[in-house]
Amino acid sequence: MNGIDKIKQRITQEVQGEIATLEAQAKAQASGITDHYAAQARALAEEITTRGEKAAQEREERLVSMAHMEAKKAQLAVKQELLEEAFRLALEKLCALPEGEYVALLTDLTVQAAHSGREQVLLSPRDRERVGEEVVRRANARLEDGRLTLAQETRPIRGGVILSDGAVEVNGSFETILRLERPRMAKDIAGILFPQED
Repeated sequence: MNGIDKIKQRITQEVQGEIATLEAQAKAQASGITDHYAAQARALAEEITTRGEKAAQEREERLVSMAHMEAKKAQLAVKQELLEEAFRLALEKLCALPEGEYVALLTDLTVQAAHSGREQVLLSPRDRERVGEEVVRRANARLEDGRLTLAQETRPIRGGVILSDGAVEVNGSFETILRLERPRMAKDIAGILFPQED
């Protein structure tokens, strides 16, 4: 081997040594970069997972809260329906009282509503024919200066009385009485229908 070959060989060895060193450095850098980005990816994945779990938990809490609200609304709607039914049944029972009790009730309502004692008594068509004269007779007997008259005119009411004195009317129909008393009575009725609740 001559001098040039030795120089070539030495240069080749040095180049190969440098290449090996560069390859080792590149591998080390690549490994470091890979490790760095892998750690970043793991941190990001963990962060995304944590955010996702938190978002899922918040969504679940919102859905549970909405479900509770919907259940309460549905429960309230049922209670309102039951109260409506209670008032409807009260109206039915008032209209279906035995005749003696019914006449007494209409007489009481007429006496309470009379202001001058000279009003006209308006009833439903059915009540006018069935008990009108008796109610007016009994109410006049209870009033000091009772000169009530049974009106020829009737009203489309289920029951009760309406007293008319010219342009002034006092509405004592069962429907109106129940509507006016409802705010006061609703709490008591709810207490009876739903006793275990506060």
